[in-house]
Order: sequence, then structure tokens, then C-alpha cells
Amino acid sequence: MNTLLEKLDGLRSRFAEVSTLITDPSVIADQQRFVRLTKEYKDLEDLMAVRKEYADLLGNLEEGKDMLINESDPDLKEMAREQVADCEERLPALEEKIKILLIPKDPEDSKNAILEIRGGTGGDEAALFAGDLFRMYTKYCEQKGWHLEVSSYSEGAAGGYKEIVCSVTGADVYGTLKYESGVHRVQRVPATETQGRVHTSAATVAVLPEAEAFDVVINEGEIKWDTFRSSGAGGQNVNKVESGVRLRYNWKNPNTGEVQEILIECTETRDQPKNKERALARLRTFIYDNEHRKYAEDIANRRKSLVSTGDRSAKIRTYNYPQGRITDHRINYTIYNLGAFMDGDIQGCIDQLIVAENANRLQEAEL
Repeated sequence: MNTLLEKLDGLRSRFAEVSTLITDPSVIADQQRFVRLTKEYKDLEDLMAVRKEYADLLGNLEEGKDMLINESDPDLKEMAREQVADCEERLPALEEKIKILLIPKDPEDSKNAILEIRGGTGGDEAALFAGDLFRMYTKYCEQKGWHLEVSSYSEGAAGGYKEIVCSVTGADVYGTLKYESGVHRVQRVPATETQGRVHTSAATVAVLPEAEAFDVVINEGEIKWDTFRSSGAGGQNVNKVESGVRLRYNWKNPNTGEVQEILIECTETRDQPKNKERALARLRTFIYDNEHRKYAEDIANRRKSLVSTGDRSAKIRTYNYPQGRITDHRINYTIYNLGAFMDGDIQGCIDQLIVAENANRLQEAEL
């Protein structure tokens, strides 16, 4: 018996069960369970479609081999030979696809993300580089059809950003952008350098899964809100309307028992209720990220994979301007298209990281 087909056949009863459950009114009423089951249904539906394709291909291969042995007509024999060759050519790629689909998915991959970029070592040049990274991700999000919104930012003295926080919404955002978490290092001649010497600076990128309302429990009655007037360039209501919001919340870390005051400001829009909504979303994400960090670390340790552990202190990539080179240190991947890369053409590198991680996970799952 074919083991892959056996594994797929074992999922048929679960697919039938989930198909029934998502039409049950009591399940629909339980939003958290309904969302979880809907995602499971979609994953199982993909597996069932590929199961049919695989079973058909195996059937055609068997039929072709049988004709080669038992058929005497030369034309039919030739047809059977072509059929066998076609099936044998298509099978390995389909089997790889099935193995990857059978690996349990990270439930966070389908979530939206909070993207945080901060200038690190290197002063003004680090802030300029953080600005370049922000532009790179903005262009990449445009290519993917994702929506990027800036929540808060602090500009560098010479341009760029000391830090910038954005929310990114779209399909499988976190599952794609999570590979960008870590320290990004740049080697180039800064605009302020008179001797033409190459300097090394760094910026850190953190990509967090955006928490949904039912992922974390927040006692909204304990939130202290302040409003203030937004400052900076803008229309007539800047400094006149108190549209900016500041949120303070005392949160007890379940992993350490410590109580910490969380302070979040949001001046993203001219609409105070919208700013409140966005500040709450950031609070949920902060708590979710901290509560689940131990869980994420356990998974990372089990995987022993540096590809997407989300370790924000790990140096992941170097951008060398004099040589027009980008090197991703996690998979020793080097390319010489720095201009296009900084214009958002980063998918090729992300694809290589996904391939490397899938290879690790296939090994662990012994598929």
C-alpha cells in the first residue's frame, strides 16, 4: 500500500466531520471554534483535491504498466509507454507537494502582521537604513496586494526613522513576512562621510502575528485613556483637535508573574475612535506576542531551525552597497541585485527560506 495515499485516506473521515461541523448553528455561534474549523476545512479541502489527483495518477500509471505487459498492438503499446513516462515524470513533484501539505501548519501563518523597524547601531546612518527597509517592505506589500498602514513613527535627525511601526493586512501575511525578523546589517558609504569610507550600520526588524480579539483577554475597564493633540505636518485640525490617543494598561505576564505597565500611543488618523481601535489592536498583539513567546521558543528549540525562529537578536542579512550584494546568513544565500531588492523584489529570497524550512520540517516529520 502506498504510504502517502494511506495518510491522505486517513484524513477523509476528518474532512467529512469538519464539513458537517461548520454548518452546525452551535459551532457558528462559537466564533473562535468556527474560525479554527473553517481554516482546518480549507487545509483539508486542499489535501482532498491533491489526494484525488494523486490517486488518478497512480491509477493511470498502473493501467499503463498493465497495458505494456498484456497489450500486443504496437500503437496501443506506444500509447501505454507515453502514459507511463508522463505519470513517472509528474509523480515526484506531486509527492513533494503532498508531503509539504501534510506538515502541520503554523496556525499563525494566516494572520495579519505588525511590522516594527528600528534603527540600531550606527546613529543617523542606521535611521536612514531603517527608512530604506521601510520603503523596501512598502514596495513588496504593494506587489503582494497587501495593505500597509503606519501606526506610529519617530523620524531620524538626518532622515529615515529611529523607529516605525505598521500593520500589514492581506492573505498569509505573517507566514510570509516572519522570515524578515532579525538584525539587518548594511555596509555602505554614508552621505555624511567625507573620506568615502564604508561604514557598517544595522536596523532590527520584528514581525509579530496580529492578535485577533479572541486570542487574548483584556479587561477593557482597566485601560486608562488619554487624548492629546497631534503634532506635525497636516491639515487645519493639527494642534486643534485631540485626535491622538494614549493607552495605559497594567498587564501581568503569565510566564513570569510580573506586572508591567504598557503604554501605547496612536496618532495614525484624524479620527479619535479609529485611533483607539488601532491602539487596542496593538495592545492585543503585544500581549499575544509576549504570552506566546515561550510557546514559540519551545517550537523553535524543537525545530533547531534558524530560518524563522523570530530571534530578533540574530543577524540575518547583510546589504553590501559597494558590491551590490545581499547575503542571507541563515541559508548562505547570496544575490547581486541590490537595487531591485531594495525596490521590493525580495520574494526570491523568501522562497529560498521557505524551501529551507520545509526541508527541515519534512526531515522532522519523517515524511
